[in-house]
Amino acid sequence: MNSTWVKNAISEINADYQRSADTHLIRLSLSAFPGIQLYLKDESTHPTGSLKHRLARSLFLYGLCNGWIKEGTTIIEASSGSTAVSEAYFARLLGLPFIAVMPSCTAKRKIEQIEFYGGRCHFVQSACEIYAASETLARELNGHYMDQFTFAERATDWRGNNNIADSIFRQMSHEPNPIPDWIVMSAGTGGTSATIGRYIRCQGHNTQLMVVDPQNSVFMDYWQRRDDNLRSSVGSKIEGIGRPRVEPSFIPDVVDDMLRVPDAASVATAQWLEGQLGRKVGASTGTNMWGALQLAARMHKEGRSGSIVTLLCDSGERYLETYYNAEWVKENIGDLAPWQAEIERLLVR
Repeated sequence: MNSTWVKNAISEINADYQRSADTHLIRLSLSAFPGIQLYLKDESTHPTGSLKHRLARSLFLYGLCNGWIKEGTTIIEASSGSTAVSEAYFARLLGLPFIAVMPSCTAKRKIEQIEFYGGRCHFVQSACEIYAASETLARELNGHYMDQFTFAERATDWRGNNNIADSIFRQMSHEPNPIPDWIVMSAGTGGTSATIGRYIRCQGHNTQLMVVDPQNSVFMDYWQRRDDNLRSSVGSKIEGIGRPRVEPSFIPDVVDDMLRVPDAASVATAQWLEGQLGRKVGASTGTNMWGALQLAARMHKEGRSGSIVTLLCDSGERYLETYYNAEWVKENIGDLAPWQAEIERLLVR
């Protein structure tokens, strides 16, 4: 093992981290919920444009420190797009070849970004095929399969060290209700919800964690039944979240509540948020915000004040041909009108 190269690689990643500022916490003022503040942790401002930038950095450090990544190692990842974009960035930083294994339906903009960072894409027809294809490529190329779905919860220091949970609570410290009643998070690998849930318990906060799950994902069923043999024959249409199988990084016992979110509700909420923020967000942010709105309505009905934090996972500019294309939405998601009406009903007081 070339220890000098590994030391230099770790130093490069740490230097890149020091060049990056923390992400913003945006307060959303909704008059329908007096005394209740909603916040969006804007992860789209990372250098690679999404929440997955944190994960990619952690996975590279984990692989380097475990001796799995060496000079010249080809990096392979199974991804629906955003993790692959971020890992391609770090692979280029270290001068390593990178291959993303992803469904053929992945947003074109994400594919372009992976290629921009020097990565290449290996396409499969179904989300269920990405695991085996990644393992095969790693064997054939003597490369390293990052396997975000297994290692996401292990690679991140959940106790602190400026992880996303630590950042949220520090940024909330001067707000009217600094300890959130709820943090709302959707799950792709499950690594971020594991980090947040563990951090909450480690710090002794009274905050509860809700995980919102899209259609065709097995996480909520697993949370209820604890059957890790669950499988879905159809992949999630909300890119980046929801899985057809139970991923090792999803830790159900740190989750206080879960909510199933229809795909049309996710997309309708993402489009509604554009009007609130003045910019487009991805559909997974719509999933998160749908859950946050349901909790705000519940708290308001119970006469409670407090705060709710959720994540803005990535920009909607990646999805102009899908979630912001009316024809695509009509063919792949369905009628948004009932969910748009439901959002209006929630916000009328």
